[in-house]
Amino acid sequence: MSLDDERNSGPFGGSGETRTRLPEGEGDTRRTSRSGRSSSRSLVTVVGVVVLLIAAIAFANRGDGGSGGGSDDAKKPDAAATAPSGEKPVEGRTGGIPSGFADTEQGAQSAAANFAVSLGSAEMFDKDKRDDILEAVMAPSSVPKFRSDLDKAYGPAFFKNVGLNEDGSTPSGYQFVSRTTPIGTKVTDFSKEKATVEVWCSGLLGLSGEKSTKPVTSSWFTITMELSWIDGDWKAVTHSQKNGPAPVPGDDRASGSDEISKAVEGYGGFTYAR
Repeated sequence: MSLDDERNSGPFGGSGETRTRLPEGEGDTRRTSRSGRSSSRSLVTVVGVVVLLIAAIAFANRGDGGSGGGSDDAKKPDAAATAPSGEKPVEGRTGGIPSGFADTEQGAQSAAANFAVSLGSAEMFDKDKRDDILEAVMAPSSVPKFRSDLDKAYGPAFFKNVGLNEDGSTPSGYQFVSRTTPIGTKVTDFSKEKATVEVWCSGLLGLSGEKSTKPVTSSWFTITMELSWIDGDWKAVTHSQKNGPAPVPGDDRASGSDEISKAVEGYGGFTYAR
């Protein structure tokens, strides 16, 4: 859950156009070259994709009887860091949140990822639902402090900053969006009783609606949780957050508010129990 101030981005300055003086006799070709620019870019994109596919296939097949004299025992890339892995997914739920994680590094990572999803959800903006989430994911000794701190944080000023009414309710005709999606997890410390897990996340926050002044924006952040093994399950003892790492933004066209609203309604969030 990010409590950072909402980021604003302004338009790019300038038109980006460069004027070029053409030699005599070439003026007639200027318009033609411009009109062909789009098709040229498309051709370059297609060629680039084909080249990348060929390179990927060659890389995947490298070392299978090639002439380089490499050993059959050569170490291959380890995909375990990004692949779903091994333990049977948990079957228990506490307040709708997965529970009953294994007392392993993998179990600790799964618990932290699930907790990040819940703590970054829209339900956190509702006092009763927030208390239920804290009871489900936090260690009993940590609940009172977190409840007090979050009750202060989720106040009228913060609600107004994200486009909600002062009581935290969503204005009529709008849809409030708050989602956290784990991208990856990393254990930095582990024992059978305690674990520290970092969760790299992408988040959505904002108000979707035709006249929204607080549109849904994305952010990147890393959550660090200290977990304790309590009564046969992992529980969060502490929770902190820092910005990034953030990738370079792509050139995707921003969707309209109606498209975002339909996506939020049509695509449910995930839970993570690998």
